[in-house]
Amino acid sequence: MSSVFTLINPATGQAFGEVPRASLDEVDAAIERAVVAQRTWSGLPPLARADALRSFARVVEEHVEDLAQLEVRNSGHPIGSARWEASHVAQVLNFYAGAPERLSGQQIPVAGGLNVTFHEPYGVVGIIVPWNFPMTIASWGVAPALAAGNAVVLKPAELTPLTAIRLGELALEAGLPEGLFTVVTGQGSVVGERFVSHPAVRKVVFTGSTEVGVEVASGCARALKPVTLELGGKSANIVFDDADLEKAAAAAPGAVFDNAGQDCCARSRILVQRSVYDRFLELLEPAVAAWRVGDPTLETTEMGPLISAAHRSSVEGFLDGADIAFRGSAPAGDGFWMAPAVVLARPDERIAQDEVFGPVVAVLPFDDEEAAIRLANDTVYGLAGSLWTENLGRAVRVARGVKSGVLSVNSHASVRYWTPFGGMKSSGLGRELGPDAAEHFTETKNVFFATDAS
Repeated sequence: MSSVFTLINPATGQAFGEVPRASLDEVDAAIERAVVAQRTWSGLPPLARADALRSFARVVEEHVEDLAQLEVRNSGHPIGSARWEASHVAQVLNFYAGAPERLSGQQIPVAGGLNVTFHEPYGVVGIIVPWNFPMTIASWGVAPALAAGNAVVLKPAELTPLTAIRLGELALEAGLPEGLFTVVTGQGSVVGERFVSHPAVRKVVFTGSTEVGVEVASGCARALKPVTLELGGKSANIVFDDADLEKAAAAAPGAVFDNAGQDCCARSRILVQRSVYDRFLELLEPAVAAWRVGDPTLETTEMGPLISAAHRSSVEGFLDGADIAFRGSAPAGDGFWMAPAVVLARPDERIAQDEVFGPVVAVLPFDDEEAAIRLANDTVYGLAGSLWTENLGRAVRVARGVKSGVLSVNSHASVRYWTPFGGMKSSGLGRELGPDAAEHFTETKNVFFATDAS
């Protein structure tokens, strides 16, 4: 078995570097260093941990362009998107730098004494990051876990490890202790599985496919180890007949084709009320045609290539036999390019049920509000979604009826680091981000102090 993994630039299809694959012994050594570092880190005053995270954030801010260029080369993200992602990492670190001083317990009234609770860190947290948003998703776990007093061992996806590796270097440059935040590159069957099985790793955070997430959860269950899972999605974009159709159609391409559709929050099903179905498609076609797919180094590019040739083949398989209404455009030649596609689908078709994870959207009609909710819920997933209507009552009813963890009305916003994020059903367990995220990396200890003299 090779001890290195070759990196491929998705925009060119050319190899440009290698990263090592850690052995089991190397994984164990990283975890052991994390155990030692965590003991000191958790013993620091909250202000010291807060200052360290703010220093980390400042160093990331100074290296936004460096991180963005790495993501363009390694992941094929458009440069504008990559700069936003790098800045987002710094913002997440800054936000959770406020958590150490706010992880307050409670004083609970009891008879005969004083009862208080403490939020204590788990110890070492293992974080497994996917290839679609390598540095942003890493920050969602790293920042609150460190803020709560834990150490972190992080495994990036083999396809896209460079920004995670660089974040590990920047953490040391910012003054974080050696071993506190360690990036371990390698195979999931070695590194990821060891995070699950190692007794010193007391919590696991996994973002990826539902199938792998089930295996991670099963392994953690055998060790009674808590797990946070952010998994697949088949999110619905629901357009009612009273919506601003022009605005809804103009926003639809970005909701599904951003990051080439390689987004678990992608609104990959557009549900349109039948009375405006034809008109919406008329408006959607020029919006898709105008979606700019091309060289990710250009400021004007909105969508780059898919991550690999194998993944492109998988996505293209969804179009076999599909009723393609129209397509956008994409470059020819080298690189893993694919033109966006709009498909007319039935609810029972694979393309309307399974996660495509590419620039393909299925459009389905519905008749009324009840049918829209039923159709939106007609998948195993429940991560995100959008609904477009000018009727406030309808917006509330439908938002309550759709079984998804994150919903937007008259927009496609999914992620704000100061609000909770996570899915229902087969889209995951637990929540990331938001004001309570650091608390999710702690265990509550209850202590009673008897005061009665006896």
